[in-house]
Amino acid sequence: MSASKRLATRGNMTGKEFKLARKKRGWTQDEVAVRLGVSQTYVALLERGTRPFPPRLARKAATLLGMSPSTLPLSGNVSADAESLARQLSALGYPGFAYMRPARKRNPAEVLLAALGNDNLEARVAEALPWLLLRYGAMDGSSREWMLERARVRGLTNRLGFAVTLAKQVAERKGDTTSDSYHVLAQLEQELYRTRLAEQDTFCQAHLSQRERQWLQEARPDAAKQWNLLTNWRPEHLQYA
Repeated sequence: MSASKRLATRGNMTGKEFKLARKKRGWTQDEVAVRLGVSQTYVALLERGTRPFPPRLARKAATLLGMSPSTLPLSGNVSADAESLARQLSALGYPGFAYMRPARKRNPAEVLLAALGNDNLEARVAEALPWLLLRYGAMDGSSREWMLERARVRGLTNRLGFAVTLAKQVAERKGDTTSDSYHVLAQLEQELYRTRLAEQDTFCQAHLSQRERQWLQEARPDAAKQWNLLTNWRPEHLQYA
């Protein structure tokens, strides 16, 4: 199996995260084992990292213990149509889609990559992507590694980099430059910039006419120029900025 295939199918929850969440609930290994339908011995092996979390068990544990969606299994099979993305964003707490019936909760990294891979993304969904990074950008190393690898494989480095820059700019507008989330975004921005693609792209707007492309070539903000994108998205355009 190739490295990219392994990254696309592995689970993401760690024994340490699981143990901390269990203790936060005040449950013993026996108590959480009963609720998960497994043995106490198996729980001990999971917490020590001796056994990996099967995707179904990881999802059940995340729901039971109220863990971050960033611990959910990574599969790479998230639907990229506008309605599905909006419902997935609703499940992750995006206020712009609070009125929608949420879909099953997915790992935020999966939802982000699914959206960025859409060449003609609805503006209401594109607007949510920096929020997703602001809310869940301080993800663990496993999710971040998966996201970066899949972005490179699919040629989405510049789109992801621009979304990260927008999220970082929103945080700066709010004066939030000391949080862990902000520092992670700054590091992620630098890492993506080192592998920036030279080919010009759009921020999921392949339907642009030639006249629109010519106008954006001149009118786009510095962040878009930095990432070789034709777009006029700015932090002030985002309703949560």
